[in-house]
Amino acid sequence: MTSHPMPGPVADLFSAEGRLKAIPRRAPRRAQLLAHLAETLFEPDRSYSEREVNEALLSVHEDFPALRRYLVTDGRLARTKDGASYRRQQQPGSPGGAIPSVA
Repeated sequence: MTSHPMPGPVADLFSAEGRLKAIPRRAPRRAQLLAHLAETLFEPDRSYSEREVNEALLSVHEDFPALRRYLVTDGRLARTKDGASYRRQQQPGSPGGAIPSVA
């Protein structure tokens, strides 16, 4: 979760300090952002608590609840039914992808 220049098509969404300027309203553009955030903020095969997810997202934008919700509904992050544990999806799963349990 270090601040470094953003590559590719999402670079213009971030300030020079690495903060997200705004969450895109257009779905295709938001999907690009969500893919970038999932890949850069969350390691595959690792479980994250809700607090860890919130802290990671807060490092790029103050509206971390919206980003967390978008990541889950877009299938980039899976979460347990109780919302206590999250995991990055290798391939984006079905929207709202709940996982039965995370070890």
